[in-house]
Amino acid sequence: MYFFRYTAPMPTLPISITLSVRFYVSGQGNEPVRDWLKSLRAEDRKAIGEDIKTVQYGWPLGMPLVRKMEAGLWEVRSHISDGIARVLFTTVGATMVLLHGFVKKSDKTPKADLKLAQQRKQEVHDD
Repeated sequence: MYFFRYTAPMPTLPISITLSVRFYVSGQGNEPVRDWLKSLRAEDRKAIGEDIKTVQYGWPLGMPLVRKMEAGLWEVRSHISDGIARVLFTTVGATMVLLHGFVKKSDKTPKADLKLAQQRKQEVHDD
């Protein structure tokens, strides 16, 4: 059996980041989304990270990866081993701020999770 290998250089396309990413930081200096991610399995963290990176490089995006929740609040939808993870975020200029993360157990976003993300969004935009 013979294998052919091509050594011609592939053209490189300039890929630019549309959004930088940062974690929401509470008044006490905690990063709740980072802490939540650390509590997940490595393969789940990887899946969520890849989805966030897709948003970072391809913003603005829509369904099925990103869904708008309300003005200035979106969710990244990631399939993980335990179900469907959600990372709620807002944008400030060209920065994606990760506000809240959770694993969704039902079709609707729990009101407590949405309210928490709304409060954090307000804090971020008030600064």
